[in-house]
Amino acid sequence: MYFDLMPRRVPDETVPLSEFSTKRALEIVKEIAKTPHHVGSGNHKTVESYIERELHQLGLETEIQEGTTLTDWGNLVKSRNIIARIKGTINGKALLLLSHYDSAPHSYSHGAGDDASGIAVILESVRAYLHDKTAHKNDIFVVFTDAEELGLNGAALFVTQSKWAKQIGLALNFEARGTQGPGYMLMEVNNGNSGMVEGFDEADASYPVSNSLMYSIYKMLPNDTDLTVFREQGKIQGFNFAFIDGHYNYHTAQDDFDHLSPETVAHQGSYLEPLLDHFANTDLRTLDSDDDQVYYNTPIGFFHYPFSWNFGLLTIAFVLFLFLVFVGMGKRLLSPAEMGKGFILFLGALVTAGVVGFFGWKTVLTIYPQYSDILQGFTYNGHWYIVSFVLLSIGIAFLWYVRTGTEVAIGNYSVAPLLIWLLINLGLAAFLPGAGYFVIPVFFSLLMFAFYIATQHSSPLLNTIFAIPAFFIYVPFIVMFPIGLGLKILYGSAALTVLVFGLLLPVFAYFPKKGLWSAVFILASAGCFVCAHLESGYAHGKAKPNSLVYVYDAENDKSVWATYDKNLDDWTRNYLTESPKEDSTLNKIPLFSKYGSTFTYSYEAMLRDIPEPYVDFVSDSIIGNQRYLTIKITPNRSVNRYDIFANENMVLHNLKANGATLLGQKGSAYPRNGKKLLSYYVVDNEPLVLQFSVSKNTVLDMEMLESSFDLMTNPLFIMKKRADWMMPMPFVLTDAISVRKKIAPTPKTIIPVPSRRNFTLPSAQNDTIPDLDEEIQTPLQTPSQSAQQP
Repeated sequence: MYFDLMPRRVPDETVPLSEFSTKRALEIVKEIAKTPHHVGSGNHKTVESYIERELHQLGLETEIQEGTTLTDWGNLVKSRNIIARIKGTINGKALLLLSHYDSAPHSYSHGAGDDASGIAVILESVRAYLHDKTAHKNDIFVVFTDAEELGLNGAALFVTQSKWAKQIGLALNFEARGTQGPGYMLMEVNNGNSGMVEGFDEADASYPVSNSLMYSIYKMLPNDTDLTVFREQGKIQGFNFAFIDGHYNYHTAQDDFDHLSPETVAHQGSYLEPLLDHFANTDLRTLDSDDDQVYYNTPIGFFHYPFSWNFGLLTIAFVLFLFLVFVGMGKRLLSPAEMGKGFILFLGALVTAGVVGFFGWKTVLTIYPQYSDILQGFTYNGHWYIVSFVLLSIGIAFLWYVRTGTEVAIGNYSVAPLLIWLLINLGLAAFLPGAGYFVIPVFFSLLMFAFYIATQHSSPLLNTIFAIPAFFIYVPFIVMFPIGLGLKILYGSAALTVLVFGLLLPVFAYFPKKGLWSAVFILASAGCFVCAHLESGYAHGKAKPNSLVYVYDAENDKSVWATYDKNLDDWTRNYLTESPKEDSTLNKIPLFSKYGSTFTYSYEAMLRDIPEPYVDFVSDSIIGNQRYLTIKITPNRSVNRYDIFANENMVLHNLKANGATLLGQKGSAYPRNGKKLLSYYVVDNEPLVLQFSVSKNTVLDMEMLESSFDLMTNPLFIMKKRADWMMPMPFVLTDAISVRKKIAPTPKTIIPVPSRRNFTLPSAQNDTIPDLDEEIQTPLQTPSQSAQQP
């Protein structure tokens, strides 16, 4: 079921030049993912040049679109999009092939999956498409956006400032949130999805993996891709194709070529080949619709029908169920007492499995506290835990039905799961209409029930055949839910396992010696838990994430080491010692983290000579009741990021940052939640210029955190190298040197005051270099002792 969703073998031989080649695509991935290439790094420019050369080799002219944007993520950056155009034969709406070329900052991510794989799939598909020199109607745009990882800034730049944006009728976006597994299709639509679903079906992809339940859930969650900006700001709809397994590698140093699955790249390519050919010749205006459709894939095909059928199908199922119960009771095959016992058994099994799944995972987290190090919520041995809890749930179900054997008992006990599934589908039809197809397996289970009511016997062969839709439709979600939503949702997989077991009770209840089967499944579950335990540690390629930041508080002339880690290891204890302090002061400046991470521990650090930024109030005047300010912050060292904060009581009007206004802002007041104003990701060490006004009576209370991502290489520090089973923590500021200070004019003349920090650093090769990290080995001296140091 789950494992048949994608190609499972990638041929080693070279395929014809007219076809997509996974091997050729992987060569592109390998080149792009040689090194981390986040915005502002030298490698980022190298990747940009490489992509341009690849497009030129395809015979395409390229255009670089450069500009600064401030997106609703609160992130400001100068982006450089790479654009190429393949001219069509008509002047209709154009097709856009979309992916981003920056890698995640902070964590040394190589960006192989996210998103070198997307770029490679597009380049290889376009190469194969152009090789045939087939005439096509629509213009085809290839756009590789910049700064997606920072806040979808490149997409915002294209949609709001490119002359080509209004020509786009459909976008195909290739993304990743892991390094393996099938690529899922998710839509971004302006209104209804009907036209998009029909177009996708007509394109006839070889391995379509998608369903409208995922679509309904996706619309409810705060998920964002470049395509989100295209839909919201440009009214351009499209398809996302993204793989999510191997989530533990997402945005980490392990998002590299060696961890990327070739089968996954092949699956992504299997989407683009037929879709490119189809939509390059389709009137893209026909994809707009006001109606929605239910859709789902199975190994035998991709099916869809209108939302309006949901309640009709559900009504038919309810009527058929009630009719069969009525007939069964009339024929004395069903009795209220036995049907009531069936409810006790089914609900007992369902509740037991759900409770065991919920508290079982909490127990696992207690036994293995290191699992909380992986912020993605899916551990390296997570697949073992999925199998463990699923097998345990089957064992629990068999145990509850251990005394079930006669056909009469099975017929009576089948009523409970059928009714509960019908009620579940009623709720889905009302609140998650995209899951309307969940009623299809219920119909087949009703056919099992109908055969028994009609003949007073069950047919094992027919029951097995009628069970197939449940396996095709429900079972993949048992695996998908914890992979997509994290292992915390294992109780959901456990409950769904029992729900499927109950729906297929006429199959499972005929198993002889159900007590033995229960023991077999429980023992198999225990074996999987043992396998999970054996892989619960860290190793090279399955590394422990950790974090460290050096923070200098310029106002108080103090420095600390700080971490986001909940479980310190040997490397972080070198700096935080065995007795770190639980930190609270640093969290008063709320740095963004995808998972809401905050600093956990800190420890006093030796002061370093870190040049502070120069703050210039370029203009400061009062007109009427408003105070108008222009503040320029210029770095005096090589930096990567500024985080700007302001007192919550300050209301800033008409804010511009490096000339950019907030994307989608309404009204003059700058919207924010809490202290944070924005994060500026620095390119070419360019200064930050803020322009805004406040009430003339407002007290200016602003501060900044200036960060450089060079803690491990800065000559002011002699850092211990991480062990090969460690890596920088993703989604947080780490391996950084940060300066925290109030935003106030820097004095024009600064008279140096002799201090312990005013010395010339010897060459790093000099054996007599003083140990600047003496606090690594010994606790920091008291202030009085420290003052006596030279």
